[in-house]
Amino acid sequence: MQKKFITNLAFLLFLNLLIKPFWLLGIDRSVQNAAGTEAYGAYYALFNFSFLFNILLDLGITNFNNRNISQNRQLLDKHLSGIIMLRMALAVVYILVSLIGSLILGYEVVQLKMLAILLLNQVLISFILYLRSNLAGLHMFKTDSVISVLDRTIMIAICSLLLWGNVTDTPFQIEWFVWAQTSAYIITAIFTMVVLSRKAVYNRLKWDRLFFLMILKKSYPFAILILLMTFYNRIDSVMIERLLDNGSLQAGIYAQAYRLLDASNMIAFLFAGLLLPMFAHMLKLKQSITELLRLSYTLLAVPAVIIASIAISFRKEIMELLYHEHVAESSPIFAILMTCFFAISTTYIYGTLLTANGNLKQLNTMALFGMLLNILLNLWLIPKYQAKGAAISSMITQFMTALIQVILCYRIFKLEPNINLILRFLIFSISTLALTFMIGTSGMEWKSGIMLSLAVGISISFILKLISIKSMITILKQGDR
Repeated sequence: MQKKFITNLAFLLFLNLLIKPFWLLGIDRSVQNAAGTEAYGAYYALFNFSFLFNILLDLGITNFNNRNISQNRQLLDKHLSGIIMLRMALAVVYILVSLIGSLILGYEVVQLKMLAILLLNQVLISFILYLRSNLAGLHMFKTDSVISVLDRTIMIAICSLLLWGNVTDTPFQIEWFVWAQTSAYIITAIFTMVVLSRKAVYNRLKWDRLFFLMILKKSYPFAILILLMTFYNRIDSVMIERLLDNGSLQAGIYAQAYRLLDASNMIAFLFAGLLLPMFAHMLKLKQSITELLRLSYTLLAVPAVIIASIAISFRKEIMELLYHEHVAESSPIFAILMTCFFAISTTYIYGTLLTANGNLKQLNTMALFGMLLNILLNLWLIPKYQAKGAAISSMITQFMTALIQVILCYRIFKLEPNINLILRFLIFSISTLALTFMIGTSGMEWKSGIMLSLAVGISISFILKLISIKSMITILKQGDR
């Protein structure tokens, strides 16, 4: 299983590093620069609002289905069409609840028009993720990897034309960006349905109340978890926009700082997507998950420390490279947010293991704590420190919830702490942060400084044997026997 993880992770990372950094830093960033910080901030707040009731689209079905199909592959044909019908009904509920919520918050007609398109996009995204969960459950990881970047590839093509193709004399409108997403999601959904049809049978859609109730009964713990985690991950920009007089501007500044964290989180999300069906399959067969847990966490945590160290030490230079406006305001927010990447990486590994094992009650308790903590901190810190307050709130929440998940895993799986590994990782983290900070304040040209810092962090990880090419080669060779 370790060989399967390494080979599929390598392919998945290759595709995503090829496409998604250009999407975020080339297209998404250029859209914000072209449309303006305030216009993008208004879009960004609405975009995050569309996530708040996203759980009504899914009710935990995708995560349940991923785990269920990986353990019971014979259920795919039986469940596929029924779940699609159920999701269509849930989409109607989601749209109605979201629109009612937007009216309660006092959104204006112009905002409601954009929100309606964003809600449609969420319906399409959720449907694609459900279809992909079937591919992951069947361990069709390479096919799933290709589809994972298809929508972004299409969006890059459309937005490149709008931004740089001279196809219109009108200044770039943020609404074009939203409609480009809609087009890409529709094409991706159709393509994924065609691919899945080669492995499964689409039966006639019908209303089956008993089947719906059975699926919802099994998936609702996943739904609660996703709802609570969505709130403490996505509510920051919504609260910024609603709590402050200059809310749209501050939300735009926060979006500037958050963009690279979002890009980094995509990598962590890829780990979770591979690990969930693998952990579920291994746990069903009562196989030890210790080595896969250690390997996956090390492969993600080491880059997380290096990336966070570089972000803290070169925060101003990175923001100046990416944006035309509000660099001084977004730089310290960026540094704070990037420290979250280590905590989020921890959540994606240990939280995925708990999900695969079905420990939803413990995870839901943790997520409820995280949501309440985040909202209370935001209510206190945003009026005082504006967007920076939301960043501080996010950092505290992410580290607290990550620590809880690690403790839960050690207790539930009776894991023995590897003191030697923990000490080596602490030495690595402190050394990397200290040396990167020294390089950042040495007066060296900043691009060279980032490259040197990257080389230093990687070298320390090899010296301390946190990452070993020899061990990976041994795993791959053992997998071939």
